[in-house]
Amino acid sequence: MGPMETQEPQKKVTLIGKPGCHLCDVARDTIVRVCSETGAGWEEKDINQDPELYRLYWEQIPVVLVDGAQHDFWRVDPERLRAALTG
Repeated sequence: MGPMETQEPQKKVTLIGKPGCHLCDVARDTIVRVCSETGAGWEEKDINQDPELYRLYWEQIPVVLVDGAQHDFWRVDPERLRAALTG
């Protein structure tokens, strides 16, 4: 078995935000930087386009999920995110 076969699957970060949200822009910058350093994937979802996300998170955006579980909201700590992606 080669080294690539033994690695854990890549983690995925999801940013839930909305257009025109300054904190979302700041969170995105942090996520892009940390994901590029760790090799994790990321995606962004617009809370206005998903009624369930809106119901769950509208008071907390931006919300950051790691592999579908809530990791952070409002502000993203780069060190904490890096630890979650590499741990």
